[in-house]
Amino acid sequence: MRTLLAEQPIQINAYDIDAMGIVSNIVYVRWFEDLRMAFLNEHYPLAEMMAVQISPILMKTEIEYKAPLTIFDKPVGRCWMVKIGQSSWEMELEITTEKHIHCTGKQSGCFYHLEKKKVAKIPEPLKKLFETSSK
Repeated sequence: MRTLLAEQPIQINAYDIDAMGIVSNIVYVRWFEDLRMAFLNEHYPLAEMMAVQISPILMKTEIEYKAPLTIFDKPVGRCWMVKIGQSSWEMELEITTEKHIHCTGKQSGCFYHLEKKKVAKIPEPLKKLFETSSK
């Protein structure tokens, strides 16, 4: 189930393509980061996190490339929360066009308490939002 979905169009720039005219694999990692921040901005903004001295930490990214993109494609990125534990989270992500799924992936991480300098529990507002939307 796609809980807490965030979606945004993706602009392909000339510097994103390689000599063969396709989007470079490393660009997808940047897009995943952009999508994760879009997710947080929509569901639990950075300003709210900083107010309670926590910050998200990315611990793992997995990407599966399925079909190449060119500069003329109009991709859309999507990400959604699939799991929240006591102190960890996991998201799934995808980059698609009308015709293809070009890339899928997963990210996992935790939150870090800036003042205490240690891993923090999942923020209660995000945890409640996930639990409510998972029902």
